[in-house]
Amino acid sequence: MDKTLLDTDILSEVLKGHDQRVVRRAREYRSKFTRYTLCTVNVLEVVKGFHKVGREDLINRFLDSIRGEEVLPLDLDAAVIAGRIFADLERRGLPIGRADPMIAGIALHHGLTLTTGNLDHYRRIQALSYPLKLDNWRS
Repeated sequence: MDKTLLDTDILSEVLKGHDQRVVRRAREYRSKFTRYTLCTVNVLEVVKGFHKVGREDLINRFLDSIRGEEVLPLDLDAAVIAGRIFADLERRGLPIGRADPMIAGIALHHGLTLTTGNLDHYRRIQALSYPLKLDNWRS
């Protein structure tokens, strides 16, 4: 098992604990690495979702739940990679939104596998010859 950056969909599953396959893999991961690795883009997406429906209490609960986890920023190097990915996808008519290229850029910059259930979007990035490694804890 490689060190991995969690995509927002898998992070959400880990926190909810409904999918037993994800729960099992998350438990195995934590026993090896002691904490999860997520990024500021995950935080943005989760806060946006809860704020949109007026659930400030869930924002606070979420922020409490990730204290102690490794939270990687979208720094300059990751932003450059993400910008290139975003432009390459747009040029080929394969846009996937803004968040996924940023998350991929962070994973690539740090040499991490990206764990996601959204393989279709990220395989578009791989098809552009970016060396993005993917894993899916749902399968």
